[in-house]
Amino acid sequence: MEAMKISKRFFAFGILACIAIYVAYIKWHLDSKPVMGATEGVAESRGDKLNHQALTTDLSVFYGIMFDAGSTGTRIHIFKFTQQPKETPKLTHETFKALKPGLSAYADDVEKSGQGIKELLEVAKKEVPMELWKFTPLVLKATAGLRLLPGEKAQKLLDKVKEIFQASPFFVRDNCVSIMNGTDEGISAWITINFLTGSLDDPQKRSVGMLDLGGGSTQITFLPRTEATLQTSPAGHTTSFQMFNNTYKLYSYSYLGLGLMSARLAILGGVEGKPCEPLYESCSNKVAKMLYKKVHKAEEVKDLDFYTFSYYYDRAAEVGLIDKEKGGTLTVGDFEIAAKYVCKTMEISPGSSPFLCMDLTYITFLLQELGFPKSQVFKLARKIDNVETSWALGATFHYIDSLNRL
Repeated sequence: MEAMKISKRFFAFGILACIAIYVAYIKWHLDSKPVMGATEGVAESRGDKLNHQALTTDLSVFYGIMFDAGSTGTRIHIFKFTQQPKETPKLTHETFKALKPGLSAYADDVEKSGQGIKELLEVAKKEVPMELWKFTPLVLKATAGLRLLPGEKAQKLLDKVKEIFQASPFFVRDNCVSIMNGTDEGISAWITINFLTGSLDDPQKRSVGMLDLGGGSTQITFLPRTEATLQTSPAGHTTSFQMFNNTYKLYSYSYLGLGLMSARLAILGGVEGKPCEPLYESCSNKVAKMLYKKVHKAEEVKDLDFYTFSYYYDRAAEVGLIDKEKGGTLTVGDFEIAAKYVCKTMEISPGSSPFLCMDLTYITFLLQELGFPKSQVFKLARKIDNVETSWALGATFHYIDSLNRL
């Protein structure tokens, strides 16, 4: 009889245990199910005012997705970060893919623009773990290509991208798609380069400045070490922003129309034809006249370290001043020597780069107008620690930090 009682109790206990295990399993299954539907994802991000910080506080690993919509192509950067409490995030991996042409090429066929965006989103789905999709910010920032389009056409393209983003399983907000201005581009590139060189982590380490020479515009950004620089700078040349609990006061300005391609047209009087005569003196006179009083000279730049990008890098590599893949260092004087040599050589043989004499001369004079002496040493790099030195990383950092301050 006693044995039967024990058996019944054991049997009842077993049933209760099975029920408890089943309930726990169902709860776990529901809690871990990722956001799969477009409606559910949008409702959560908008209706419940999804708080990115609350969701990621306990996560030591998180991701950010940045689309760079440039004039010649659309590129996706998928960044993987790790972060310890109260520390600056660490970048552990970057996935990059580019598609051509740029969004602006679809100005008259908006529907077609979505194909490339969807293709790049599939790359993100493969890289980011499914359980982190709904916590991963998805952003697109457009640059020169969309800036130059008529406002209505640019907006239709942005609206199409936003529609696709909101149908995705990733974390999107109303500001997930936008056109960057030149200053924002400069600031984001400055954040990237200083993060990769370690100065954002270490307040004792001197920050580095950033010079970018594009086709339509050129940017200069640096962190002034003297108050005089901030006080004597023209209106619109300084800006402040917050990131990682610090406030940065930067000198940052974008000169629209002083990019390399725009400069060529201006030097030639608005005609894309024969470059200036292949004589350094002749070319330099035209360049100097074109640049006269168009650039502000910041005295402090001669005492700071600078990285240079884009056409600064390309032209230096083209004439062998730096390694095409690894980059290197050079001075303003090196650009001048190369310009004089190329101009002299082109008198004898024009070669396959008829604008090279003009381009190198322009770079030489532009750097001096910005305040750099001929002895100034620049660093040129496409990658640091195998990470692209583009504005995308800095913009992603800034965006994620802004979410954490909501």
